[in-house]
Amino acid sequence: MNILSIRLVGLCVAPIAFVVLATSARGDAIMDWNAKADAIGIEKQVVNSANARGQAMMHVAMFEAVNAIDKRYAPYKLNLSADRATSREAAAATAAHDVLVTLYPDRKPDLDAVLSASLSAVADDGARTKGIELGRTAAAEVIALRADDGSNASESYRPVTGPGVYVPTAIPIESAAAKTRPWVMREAGQFRPAPPPALTSETWTRDLNEIREIGASNSSKRTLEQTTIGRFWLFTGPRTYNPVVRQLASAKNMDLVDCARLYALTAMAAADAFTAVFEAKYTYNLWRPVTAIRNADITSNPATPREASWLPLGITPMHPEYPCAHCIISAAVTTVMQNVVGDDVGEITLVSPTAPGVTRKWTRLQDYSDEIATSRIYAGFHYRFSTEAGKDMGRKIGELTASTQLRGAIAAAK
Repeated sequence: MNILSIRLVGLCVAPIAFVVLATSARGDAIMDWNAKADAIGIEKQVVNSANARGQAMMHVAMFEAVNAIDKRYAPYKLNLSADRATSREAAAATAAHDVLVTLYPDRKPDLDAVLSASLSAVADDGARTKGIELGRTAAAEVIALRADDGSNASESYRPVTGPGVYVPTAIPIESAAAKTRPWVMREAGQFRPAPPPALTSETWTRDLNEIREIGASNSSKRTLEQTTIGRFWLFTGPRTYNPVVRQLASAKNMDLVDCARLYALTAMAAADAFTAVFEAKYTYNLWRPVTAIRNADITSNPATPREASWLPLGITPMHPEYPCAHCIISAAVTTVMQNVVGDDVGEITLVSPTAPGVTRKWTRLQDYSDEIATSRIYAGFHYRFSTEAGKDMGRKIGELTASTQLRGAIAAAK
């Protein structure tokens, strides 16, 4: 098993051991700190929007630091400059360390040890010292940039009920995620989709009946392959796309600056996608299939029969249905990757903690993204119209990110 395979497997099991690899002109330093951030997120069970925000902070800080040396691309928002004798590896590692320590202060001893190991691979000279100073500056400025971005907004979801009437007491998650200031979008609702279809429409009838049949826990119409796909994608968040970014950066032999840029672009697109999708979800507050199917008799639609005991293949996520979150995230990240490296990528693979022993493979990034969207139908979580809305939103966010952020210096000057 090669180093890349070891990293991919390591991201999908817990606890996760983080091994510092020798850094070079390639993007190993970027990939290793990304793996560390993933490991912390899994261990601490950080919710997806907060995890994505933190990773965007880390990757933007690393990009700003190393790009300040080469000036190869336009910066995000910082105005840093460093001479060519500055160590890129030291700058990247220090920037990542300082952001993660700010986000997870209880992990400081561990992160200090990781930083020390990273810096030990860099010659102890003026270049390393300059790199450390540059990394600290980049991290501090990104942290200040996001200090009042709304991510600490209090959750205040109000359960719908009448006086004295019981409703389930579990509070939905991510209800305040839309209050986080976007990285690239103008506002959280910039790409909000049109309202979901009426409960008596042809689209609703078709899609509800589809998921009622194919998304049920005991479905006789879902194939074994479809069941595998549905279960495979029950895991969510950065670990569903970071390993793909890692494989592309390795396959393209990206140097440290280009690797930092790819991770920063995908991280910003993903963070904005989480903000956008939860803004739309809590705006429309559409019921999930398990609720709709068990209450189909109250919709005045005789073409959607009620099933009193219907259950989905997986455990329904605790937030409103429309649009599909997994779909928007994968589409946003995929669109960025397609803009940077193209769609045909040889072969990319992924394993999942929710489908032990299964490895999924793709040769086109679009197939990877489309599979994620379809999996939510197989799992019994999302109507087809919701997956299409999510993919459309994600593509728009990905295109906006790739076309406006961290562009080549020449293109940015036009």
